[in-house]
Amino acid sequence: MDKETSSEQSKTSKKVLSGLTLAELTEFTDSLGLPKFRAKQIHSWIYAKWAKSFDEMTDLGQELRIKLKEVAEIQLLKLAHLEVSKDGTRKYLFELPDGQLIESVLIAFDDRDSLSACLSSQVGCAVGCTFCATGYLGFKRNLNHQEIVDQVMSIQRESGKRVANIVYMGQGEPLLNTDTVIESIKTLMNSVGIGARHITVSTSGIVPGINQLAAANLPITLALSLHAPDRATREEIVPITTKYPIHKVMEAVRDYVNTTRRRVTIEYVLLEGINDSENQARQLAELVGDLHCNINLIPFNPTRNKEGVVLYGRPDISTQKRFRDIAGRSGKTVTIRLERGTDIDAACGQLHNKFIEAR
Repeated sequence: MDKETSSEQSKTSKKVLSGLTLAELTEFTDSLGLPKFRAKQIHSWIYAKWAKSFDEMTDLGQELRIKLKEVAEIQLLKLAHLEVSKDGTRKYLFELPDGQLIESVLIAFDDRDSLSACLSSQVGCAVGCTFCATGYLGFKRNLNHQEIVDQVMSIQRESGKRVANIVYMGQGEPLLNTDTVIESIKTLMNSVGIGARHITVSTSGIVPGINQLAAANLPITLALSLHAPDRATREEIVPITTKYPIHKVMEAVRDYVNTTRRRVTIEYVLLEGINDSENQARQLAELVGDLHCNINLIPFNPTRNKEGVVLYGRPDISTQKRFRDIAGRSGKTVTIRLERGTDIDAACGQLHNKFIEAR
């Protein structure tokens, strides 16, 4: 656990248990002089039964439950605000122990039973993509693994629904917090019970992080937020490109595929008049021609900068389809993402910004 969470917990003198691994829970029960099987019981109540309190843990004696309530609590995150879309998407604004705010999203689809959760990995973001509302927040701090995992548990407790798929695509750049993201993935796999093949990590192209994730050899999906096939356009809308040029990013992604044997996803936000031309579609097809990947086109969900100005337009559907068809000449599967939650400001950072402005 990192210093930020431990310092906050020391103020309340209570240990927060949600998001901890079985080994960490065993360390906690050992400190209380309890037998090891108690850690397994608590672990099961938190992760299999989504317990919110010790009173729910009926196979623990009353005296033990009272003792646990004196020294520990279950939930780490507080629900600051919730918005529910007409399509069922749920957008959460969670308050961390230090008062910082992060966003998470629960997404349901009509054509499948499984639910997906979009998680944050940082408070704010240092990358500064010009079309992303989170970039206007600036970078505050990294999340620790417990704060990442408890987003999933908090969503399940509130919604009463099991999360089956995870995308690290909320606030922050996951591969600027790579050690913690990898640690949280292992907890999601081993404690929450989400299969590695149902976990996706999205990056704007942090080359050392891509290499580190490849070395971890987890059978997860890597998604590259590309957004432009040429360096000039990408530097304009994804400023981190000046540090990690597009050819270096693609080289790292190819190494990732060769190491993990996993298909990657190329994400591409379509911005009217910026990156949606026929020529750019051809350039994209050429850029990924030898890459084991699919392409996910994302029509721009309008966001506003600090001055309240919408900087980009959204291509019309005919432009979207024409771009898809040309990019598809690469032989890759190219899809236009089905939009969810547009009526509740579900894009990254929108709810956070609106909430802060209303304070």
